Amino acid sequence: MENPFRPELIETSDGSHTLKLQGFDEQYHSVNGALQESQHVFINSGLHAFEVLPNPLFILEIGLGTGLNALLAGREALLRKSRILYEALEPYPVEPSLLQLLNYPRLFKEPWIEDLFGCIHLAGDENYTNYKDWFFIRCFQTPLQDKVFDESKYHLVFFDAFGPDTQPEMWSAQMFEKIYSSMKPGGVLVTYCVKGDVRRALKAAGFEVNKIPGPKGKREMSRAVKPV
Repeated sequence: MENPFRPELIETSDGSHTLKLQGFDEQYHSVNGALQESQHVFINSGLHAFEVLPNPLFILEIGLGTGLNALLAGREALLRKSRILYEALEPYPVEPSLLQLLNYPRLFKEPWIEDLFGCIHLAGDENYTNYKDWFFIRCFQTPLQDKVFDESKYHLVFFDAFGPDTQPEMWSAQMFEKIYSSMKPGGVLVTYCVKGDVRRALKAAGFEVNKIPGPKGKREMSRAVKPV
């Protein structure tokens, strides 16, 4: 599928890279720090919301993008020795020439981080790609609108689509209903977005929605839970 966006590499305020969409006021991650945003929104506020991680933990990511969120989740799997099965949707994969410029592997001390990052971006949709028997990843080049999910599968959803002003079709109650059905009771969805229309769409889909403290540069974010 042809990518309608033209991303270019930029450095964010914590020294980590992200990609900016040319012609849009939109980036793949916060300019206040790509790494700190992903760590706060998706790991600290999402994965760490579980007192005990299910084993295996099933994660769905809407918008693989640069692979930073997946990299952080894979790192958690290996450091915790806790199995994670990760499925991501990305209709517009980042070009390999841009991926090679991203500095994420250099931001961590673990010697296997670069291999893990490469593994993430080689993942296909037919089978899980296995990294060290702890992190398993599949990536589908299917838009959310066209994806058919299994019911009650995921414990955790990283909703990381471009913002509602750029991709309004991604943030509707209809899309959140699809995701809701795919999640286990007690499952958690986290997103950086806290707009009223988005929270209302999440509630209309059946979620219990809370505003919680956001990452640096953003006062709040959203965490939604599928009732048990």
